[in-house]
Amino acid sequence: MLDPKVSTVPAASAATRSAVLDDAHVGDIKGALGTIRLDDTTPRSGLSARLKTLLAIIGPGLIVMVGDNDAGAFSTYGQAGQNYGTQLLWTLLMLVPVLYVNQEMVLRLGAVTGVGHARLILERFGKFWGAFSVIDLFLLNALTLVTEFIGVTLAAGYLGLPKAASVVLAAAIIIASAFTGSFQRFERVAVTLCAGSLLLVPIYFMVHPKTSQMAHDFVTPTLPGGSGQLAAVMMVIISIVGTTVAPWQLFFQQSYVIDKRITPRFMKYEKVDLWIGIVVVIVGAAALIGLTAAAFAGTDGFGQFSDAAALARGIEDKAGHLAGVLFAIALLDASIIGAFAVSLSTAYAIGDVFGIKHSLHRGVKGAKGFYAVYAGLVAVAAAITLLSNGYTQGLITQFVQVLAGVLLPSATVFLLLLCNDKAVLGPWVNGPKTNAFTAAVVGVLVTLSLILTAAVVWPDISSDAILWIMAGCGVAGVLVAGYFFTFGRRGTKEEPIDRTGRENWRMPPLETLEKPVMSTARKVGMGALRAYLLIAMIMVIVKIVQTALNH
Repeated sequence: MLDPKVSTVPAASAATRSAVLDDAHVGDIKGALGTIRLDDTTPRSGLSARLKTLLAIIGPGLIVMVGDNDAGAFSTYGQAGQNYGTQLLWTLLMLVPVLYVNQEMVLRLGAVTGVGHARLILERFGKFWGAFSVIDLFLLNALTLVTEFIGVTLAAGYLGLPKAASVVLAAAIIIASAFTGSFQRFERVAVTLCAGSLLLVPIYFMVHPKTSQMAHDFVTPTLPGGSGQLAAVMMVIISIVGTTVAPWQLFFQQSYVIDKRITPRFMKYEKVDLWIGIVVVIVGAAALIGLTAAAFAGTDGFGQFSDAAALARGIEDKAGHLAGVLFAIALLDASIIGAFAVSLSTAYAIGDVFGIKHSLHRGVKGAKGFYAVYAGLVAVAAAITLLSNGYTQGLITQFVQVLAGVLLPSATVFLLLLCNDKAVLGPWVNGPKTNAFTAAVVGVLVTLSLILTAAVVWPDISSDAILWIMAGCGVAGVLVAGYFFTFGRRGTKEEPIDRTGRENWRMPPLETLEKPVMSTARKVGMGALRAYLLIAMIMVIVKIVQTALNH
C-alpha cells in the first residue's frame, strides 16, 4: 500500500515493525463507494484516479460527523430554533475549527498508530485513566443510546406507528447491519443513512426561512434576551457544544479508521472525508435551526420547546403534513445512525482494552466478544426505553447532556497529550499552532463544563454567577498560559521535528515504547483534572438522584 515514489528516510526506520498486528486490520481498503487493493501502489496523479481513491476512503469522517446529528441534536438544535429563532446560528460557525482540529488529531492517531484511543490512554497514562476512559465511555454511551431510542419513539408516535414495535425493529436493524461479517456492507448501510440526513434540506425549502436573516446570524454573534436570560441562553449554547463535539466521536473515528485499514499514505484523502462530514453536519444543523425558527415564529409555540415530536407538529402546521412526515423520517434516520456510531465506539474501546478481537471484517464467530458488547448495549438501551416513562426519559436525557459536558474537557486533554507524544506519533506529532488552538479549546470547554455543572446543582443560578465563573476561568487561563510561557520552557530546547518520509512511518508495537516521563506540572495538572472530574460527577449524580426522589 506504500507508494514506491516515497523515499525511505531515517524517520521511517524507527518503525520497522508496526503496532498493527491483527490481520483483520491489514489488507484491502473496502469502502462503501470503492476498494483499494493492498498491492495497489499506483501513483494517484490524475483527477479520475484521485476521485476514485477519495470515494473508497470516504466513510470515517462522514459517519462520525453525521452520527453526531442524532436524536439529541434534533432536540438541541430544535430548541435553539424554537426558543431563540436563528440568533444562535453563529455557534455552529465557531464550532467548525473545533470539530476539524479534534477529529483531525484522532484520524492521525488512528492511521499512524493502528491502536484504538482507549488502548493508547491505558498504555501511556496508566490503568486508572485507562479504566476511567472505558467506564465513563460505556456509561455515557449506554445512556446516549437510550436517547437515540427515545428519538425512535417520538418519530414513531408522530407517524402513528406502534412505539414498542418501532423500537424493537430499530434495534434489530442496528444489530443486523453490523452482524454481516463484512465491513463494506456495514459501511454501505451507514453511508446510505448519512444520505438520508439530507432530508432536512427539502424541509428547509418547504418551510421557507429567511435566508438573509440566517446568513446574518450565522456570522454575527449575539446573546438573545440580554442579561436577564443569560443563564437559559448559556444552557442552550452548552447543549449545542455538547451535542456537536461529543467524547464518543474520538473513540469511534480512531478505531473506525483502523478498522477500515487506512494508513498515513491516504491522510490527505481522509482529511477531505472529514471536511465533507463537517459540511454535511453544519448544513443539517443550520437547516434544522432555521426551519424550526421559521415554523414557530409568531406562534404561541415560540419559546415553548418540549420535544422533537412537537417540532414535527409545528412544522406540519407551517408547511403541511408532508413536511412533518419528512421531519419525522429524518429524526428516525438520525436516531439509527447515531445508535450505529455510539454502539460501535463502545465495542471498539472495550475490545481495545481487554484484548478482544474487534473488527467488522470478522464474522460473529471470529469476534464473539466484540459483537456481544455491541448487541448487548443496543438491547439494554432498547429495553430501558420501553420500560421507562416520559419523566424518566427526560431525566436520562438531562444526565447525558451533563455527563458529556463534564467529560469532554478530559477527553480533549488526553487527545492533546497523545498527539504530542513523540514515541506514539513520531514525525506526525502536533505543531505549535495546533497545540495553542487546542489548549484554548480545552480552556473554553472547562469553562462551559463548570457552568453546566453549576447550573444542574443550582438550577436558579444567576447571570452574575455565570459571569463570575467565566471571569474566574479566564483569569486562571491567563495565569496558566503565563506560567507555561515563562517557566514551562525554561532550560529546555525543543529540537525541530523531522517530518520527512512520514508517509511510511507507523508507530512501533506499544510494548517497545519507553513509558512517558511525567513532569511535575503535568502531574499537578492530571491530579487537578482527576479531582475536578470526581467532584463534578458526584455533585451531578447527587442532584439527579435528588430530582428523581423528589418526583
